[in-house]
Amino acid sequence: MNLRVSHEHGDHVAVTAAGGTEILRYVYRPDPDPFESRKPYAHPVRTLAGRTVTGYRPSDHRCYKGLQMTASHLSGQNFWGGNSYVRGRGYLALPERVGSMRHDGFSAFTVEDGRLALTEDLTWVAHHGEEWAREARGLTVHSVDERAGAWALDWSIHLTNLRAEPLAFGSPTTAGRELAGYTGLHWRGPRDFTGGTVFAPGAGADAAGLMGTQGPWLAFTAEHDEADAHSTLVFAHAPENLDGTRAIHPSHWFVRAEPVPTVAFSWAFFEEFELEPGESFAFRYRLVVADGAWDRDRVAAHLAGLPW
Repeated sequence: MNLRVSHEHGDHVAVTAAGGTEILRYVYRPDPDPFESRKPYAHPVRTLAGRTVTGYRPSDHRCYKGLQMTASHLSGQNFWGGNSYVRGRGYLALPERVGSMRHDGFSAFTVEDGRLALTEDLTWVAHHGEEWAREARGLTVHSVDERAGAWALDWSIHLTNLRAEPLAFGSPTTAGRELAGYTGLHWRGPRDFTGGTVFAPGAGADAAGLMGTQGPWLAFTAEHDEADAHSTLVFAHAPENLDGTRAIHPSHWFVRAEPVPTVAFSWAFFEEFELEPGESFAFRYRLVVADGAWDRDRVAAHLAGLPW
């Protein structure tokens, strides 16, 4: 399927499918409120039928913006946005801890054969202006399949420590809050995804049962308000993410269906890890956006047809 890609320089990149639906808007202009951690995000993300599957600045968490790369606890800084969790004190408004991710440009940008592939260069900047990390971020829109009612977004990160000391990655759970291991690539769903169905390979489980677990993929399906329609999102790891010899640290699912619909590929759920000065790490992720309420077998079959 052909794609139309538009780039409003300094603001966003939009991808429109052949049927006329804008399926992805990647916004890289700086947000106005630094307390929400200025950084690029994908919103709206839509199915081919036009159903929106991301939430933006919900009243419960203003710093949640569609699909974002985040780091909730990083050497005392907060690249997630909003209140910071402090051991023994809970969540506190500490603006001096909130960092940002600066868009430095696109070093690669190609559109061909129904596929958009771009590489974005970013710098992670601590609150007081110190440059802490350099990121090469890859986004690829591909496998737009009208018959299946689905398309895929691959999101990669290659992060290098610019400091003269290690960067320590953690989460609220590593700071003492139980089952709050959110950090890393994070999705916030729209309000009508609240209470949706969550499942993974194997039998049984739900959002609560999958919290903090590991696995190659996780799916979230829900029925939309105002329309007799369901959508399904599939979150999948590239094989090397779960390979203990190649990944810098084990990944676990942070997932909730209630009170808010949210999923994160948490890279530091239960334990911190460190990135030494000058060293790098990388992860690759896939998001499949589909119309309809898919089941476990359909998800597994579709993923099997999308080799890495």
